[in-house]
Amino acid sequence: MNLTTTYLGLKLRTPLVPSASPLSLELDNVKKMEDAGAAAVVFHSLFEEQIGRECGVSASNSRTDPDTYLEHIASAKRCVSIPIIASLNCSKLDNWVSFARQIQQAGADALELNIYQIPTDMELSGAVVEQDCIEIVKWVRAAITIPLAVKLSPFFSNFANMAGRFDAAGAGSLVLFNRFYQPDIDLEKIDVTPNVTLSSPIDMRLPLRWIGILYGRVRANLAGTSGIHRSSDVIKMMMAGADVTMLCTILLRHGIDHIRTIEKDIVAFMEHHQYASLNEIKGVLSQKNCADPGKYERAQYVHALSTYKPPS
Repeated sequence: MNLTTTYLGLKLRTPLVPSASPLSLELDNVKKMEDAGAAAVVFHSLFEEQIGRECGVSASNSRTDPDTYLEHIASAKRCVSIPIIASLNCSKLDNWVSFARQIQQAGADALELNIYQIPTDMELSGAVVEQDCIEIVKWVRAAITIPLAVKLSPFFSNFANMAGRFDAAGAGSLVLFNRFYQPDIDLEKIDVTPNVTLSSPIDMRLPLRWIGILYGRVRANLAGTSGIHRSSDVIKMMMAGADVTMLCTILLRHGIDHIRTIEKDIVAFMEHHQYASLNEIKGVLSQKNCADPGKYERAQYVHALSTYKPPS
């Protein structure tokens, strides 16, 4: 059974790639991921707050400081043979560029830009925010030679337009979508507190839709992330047009070795339906190849509401 795929110019054994998470903080876990069948690993993000003293956070008090992060990349490259994809999350353009270069020098096979912005200035237009994001990609692309992925928010007024602009700016992959952790209010402490909510399979519907829409319309690879828990989720993403699928919550809940289970179930599906290669199913149900392309747009909304029957 041929489960190989190509992502960011890298030939991968399967489309199963652990996404950025605390699991990659430990080198032993990175080895376990390779042993369990991970085709590549996206490292946890290096945040600008860990680079300096932004927002009152000392690098020495962060979970990983820049020097440690760079050495971690170098150590992983010495210990495993699968690609290591670094992840970077900054706000200042000079930090994006400077640390992208250092990450390349450390030996990363590729870099994923984790673009996370919360504009709160009421005088700042959406067009300016969008152009800032494009400039980040352009400057980083010009600064490094390793492949570049961009992990995106769905919160643009016209995501299709932005996808095309990121593609033209040099993004080798669009990773759909970033999950933004929202703050909560602690009624005992009377304070705003961080809150991490793990994904559920329903969360894959939004990236599934946009991967289906973008397949065949951009040169960049398409990576599905968020809500991918089962082999069926992986297969659906591939049918929509994904090149890889990224795993996080399911590994946090069930352990790294669950990668084996997902791969085994993919193989079982392929054999049952007499597919010899993942290439046979890739994009077959994208908007481009779907018998009714409207199912990815308003027609799906109308049909869903008109056919829904509430439980008795």
